[in-house]
Amino acid sequence: MKRDEWCGVCIYRAWTEMRNRFSTAARMDLVRFVSRGLPLDYVDNYIGATAQLNGSLFQLAFITRLEESSGGSHWINDKEAEVLRLGFVKPEIVSWSPRIIVLHNFLSMEECDYLRAIAKPRLRFSTVVDTKTGKGIKSDVRTSSGMFLTSGERKYSIIQAIEKRISVYSQIPVENGELIQVLRYEKSELYRPHHDYFSDTFNLKRGGQRVATMLMYLSDNVEGGETYFPMAGTGECSCGRETKKGMSVKPVKGDAVLFWSMGLDGQSDPNSIHGGCEVLAGEKWSATKWMRQRSTF
Repeated sequence: MKRDEWCGVCIYRAWTEMRNRFSTAARMDLVRFVSRGLPLDYVDNYIGATAQLNGSLFQLAFITRLEESSGGSHWINDKEAEVLRLGFVKPEIVSWSPRIIVLHNFLSMEECDYLRAIAKPRLRFSTVVDTKTGKGIKSDVRTSSGMFLTSGERKYSIIQAIEKRISVYSQIPVENGELIQVLRYEKSELYRPHHDYFSDTFNLKRGGQRVATMLMYLSDNVEGGETYFPMAGTGECSCGRETKKGMSVKPVKGDAVLFWSMGLDGQSDPNSIHGGCEVLAGEKWSATKWMRQRSTF
């Protein structure tokens, strides 16, 4: 499919889903945004787009480039291609509603091992966000160990490369991302179905609402531990020792799952509910990057 044809599909799909939720001016901004080259002129396009489109704009930017991601002609140089792992990363759309993309070979084996190595001595029992205070609290909803990279570690070249890659494949600016969290799930541990978007106003103060999540798998010597989306698909799937309705993604070292918590209308998508299935054997390691509407710096 040619670029202009793919943009046309994107616009048609967007208009079908948005219907009359945006003004005529907003729709025209969307057409101008999607029909122009990305990502080299990404900033100019974004500035020229109507704020009404909110986080949905990032999704459309991703969709317009999805089929071109294995090419290389529009990137600046070989170094950029290496950082983005062009020719290695293979996107696979597994669901349109909710929007879920599996990015095969997103991380190199060395990057996976590096993240595990720096995280292991700093792991602590995982928490969930308290909607009243914004602080982490212990809960049986989430039984794992985890840690966050520091702002100083964001300056390391290997972390910068990963964050650059996340930004390009999601089409969300680096500065809109939270610090990467690394998690380890051991036997019998899990994360019950939940939404990544916030239901309170306290957590919106820094960067606004969460738009999308990049979940990266750092190990594959695990039985169970699938990422489960109960509202995706129409069939059944494996989730730990159970068979459930919905769709699940098996953890494969180096793969990543990109999914959106916000719909094309700029509203939080309840269908984005997801969970981490019970680990039956081995260890499941993952790294998560949450991305917001505005800068988190």
